[in-house]
Amino acid sequence: MTDILLGKGEQPVFLLAKYANRHGLVAGATGTGKTVSLLVMVEGLSRIGVPVFIADVKGDVAGLALPGAATPQVETRARDVGLGGFAPEASPVVFWDLYGKSGHPIRTTVSEIGPALFARILELNDVQAGVLDITFRLADEQGLLLLDLDDLRSLLALVSDKRAEVSQRYGLVSTQSIAAIQRALLRLDGEGKQFFGEPALELTDLLRTDLTGRGVVSILAADKLVLQPRLYSTFLLWLLSELFEQLPEVGDLDKPKLAFFFDEAHLLFDDAPAALTQRIEQVVRLIRSKGVGVYFCSQFPDDVPGEILGQLGNRVQHALRAFTPRDQKAVKTAAETFVPNPKINVAQAISQLAVGEALVSTLQANGVPMPVERTLMAPPRCRMGSITADERTAILARSPIGARYSTPVNRESAYEILTSRRADAAPAKTPAAGGDAKGAQQGDMLHDWLWGTGRRQGMVEAMAKQAARTVGSQLGRQILRGVLGGISGRRT
Repeated sequence: MTDILLGKGEQPVFLLAKYANRHGLVAGATGTGKTVSLLVMVEGLSRIGVPVFIADVKGDVAGLALPGAATPQVETRARDVGLGGFAPEASPVVFWDLYGKSGHPIRTTVSEIGPALFARILELNDVQAGVLDITFRLADEQGLLLLDLDDLRSLLALVSDKRAEVSQRYGLVSTQSIAAIQRALLRLDGEGKQFFGEPALELTDLLRTDLTGRGVVSILAADKLVLQPRLYSTFLLWLLSELFEQLPEVGDLDKPKLAFFFDEAHLLFDDAPAALTQRIEQVVRLIRSKGVGVYFCSQFPDDVPGEILGQLGNRVQHALRAFTPRDQKAVKTAAETFVPNPKINVAQAISQLAVGEALVSTLQANGVPMPVERTLMAPPRCRMGSITADERTAILARSPIGARYSTPVNRESAYEILTSRRADAAPAKTPAAGGDAKGAQQGDMLHDWLWGTGRRQGMVEAMAKQAARTVGSQLGRQILRGVLGGISGRRT
């Protein structure tokens, strides 16, 4: 059987593999069993050969890497939901960490993130984001690679030095905006510098199966990362957009190529501009045809915008306690999003669910959602809880990824190129009498080198084309930023 048993209501409740790419939602208050339901879904998908990517916000998802304990309570629950005998089992796991401490380092380049998502990481206003757009545009036209934060800093310094020429060509650039971006980069330098650079993450490493055909579960250590919510959410959005850009169209498969779980989903949409939310909706709607199922996890269903909520065909709703007006609104939203079941008062049942119970509706034959079912959720076969540092180290030691990402690579990019140009253009030491004239002449030479003249335009264009060929065309570089990273249109 390729379907995943989630639990049992009046009848067994399954997540059908064929419709697992139609996305889903797991919601519920803290302590109601939401994480256990996630574990059941993740290990079930892995068992049928579907790779999974999931963020481990609290440290308890890592238990997927080790078999669980066959306690009397777990065995009783397994029998109650129709699992028969309970067999503890681990899933094949690869640990990742943006900081490179609790898993393999994940890196990408500044260019691939793109100006819009980078502006969100830096928490820039519209004017500052416009200056960042200009900076990225200048990097494209000059054939300068933006790989790490040093590259972006050096390019901002160039924009500052040549502010008059840049403003005349692209639009007004103020020193205040440049300074604000530089200060934001200084903050990011201490929080997420390790994320930017090479070797960059290869998406094929997230689409692995093991030798037995089980899908590898990629677990992102996010207990520290979630403390920087903009970086956390932007990374996940970038990764989703890269999957959207790079995976081919496959239509409807018997099972997904990848299942992608967004934990703490509200962080994705907090303070997100309308254009970005609209683009996320577009990606969620279209990525289904790439064979990717996206699952949002949060306390309240209305943490996800309604336009996106309507795309989520598989729902697992744990208990909500209607103590506040906010809670009451969330209960009403949850009740309205389920297919009615005449035997269940959904709004009343949501506040009465016990720990380990959930209201579940999944897509069945022909993609039709089943009426909501009050479900006793199945127990996971993995460990329910965190793992020790020694256990994590042992799992990392036998990882199929090996040491591929362990050592950073720093190849020639904007920082090195611009540093070399400044050194070449620096005025030679001469007597004071002729110093000013020579310095002005060399300043003109630097201007010509960067921006070109009527005489030298052909030479500059040829050099730019040569630089572009080393990393692909300008269009290629822009596509690599991903759909979300390529949002632009803001200028000053």
